[in-house]
Amino acid sequence: MQRIARSAISLSALAFALLAQGAAAETFRFTAIPDEDQARLVERFGKVADYLEERLGVEVEYVPVKSYSAAVTAFRNDQVQLAWFGGLSGVQARRLVPGSQALAQGSEDDAFMSYFIAHESTGLERADELPDELEGMSLTFGSRTSTSGRLMPEHFFRERFDDVDPERFFSRVGYSGDHSRTIALVEAGTYDIGAVNYTVWEAAVENGRVNTDQVRVIWATPPYPDYNWTLRGDADERFGEGFTEKVRAAFLEMDDPELLASFPREAFIPADNDLYAPIEEVAEELGLLR
Repeated sequence: MQRIARSAISLSALAFALLAQGAAAETFRFTAIPDEDQARLVERFGKVADYLEERLGVEVEYVPVKSYSAAVTAFRNDQVQLAWFGGLSGVQARRLVPGSQALAQGSEDDAFMSYFIAHESTGLERADELPDELEGMSLTFGSRTSTSGRLMPEHFFRERFDDVDPERFFSRVGYSGDHSRTIALVEAGTYDIGAVNYTVWEAAVENGRVNTDQVRVIWATPPYPDYNWTLRGDADERFGEGFTEKVRAAFLEMDDPELLASFPREAFIPADNDLYAPIEEVAEELGLLR
């Protein structure tokens, strides 16, 4: 009888220890700026979560958000520890959470571009610079804090037109919220002109999601640094020594063509905070950093 009691006590202690260990195992959460249709984002980043869970040996969860600012807020409030940011949102997040690091970027992200697209009714064709005929037309950016959908397109627009405010130059200026929506609004003729991430445009064309008889590219910006994976600075303390480098390596060693194509990127390469100094400088000039 005593042997049974002792065994029961031992089993209870073991169960308690396992429960305590499970409770202590923190879930690693990440998010991404919602630059495309939400359904495509959930599909893409659900696969990324599975990949990271296998590589990192911890439970990983993708947390969708509804806006660029919500992604930054989730990072600031420690609701997520990792995020796929644009250039500007990454700068904003790292300012708010000192010690945070840009770990990796797509191989295309060190020389990213935006396209200005136009509805066919404008009669505009592709050119080497933004045409004077844009004045008085309507324009939609993407999100207000999108690097490729607002910040850099506005920067290059102002360079071309003597720093004129877009609100004064165009008959109407809108903010679609994401690149897919920008394409749809211009294709429908709701806006004459749109500023869009070039990779989203090219993927939409390749997959037949845009009618190029209705909307076309009229100008490509000069290159600039953009998207990046940014990790909170306390990751090693919370998930174990060397965790930051494990996360970095997981991205740099990602070689699944299907997973990479979903971004779309050819590969991920090393990044650091200093790469995004030009983005920070432009954002300061346009008053987009607080």
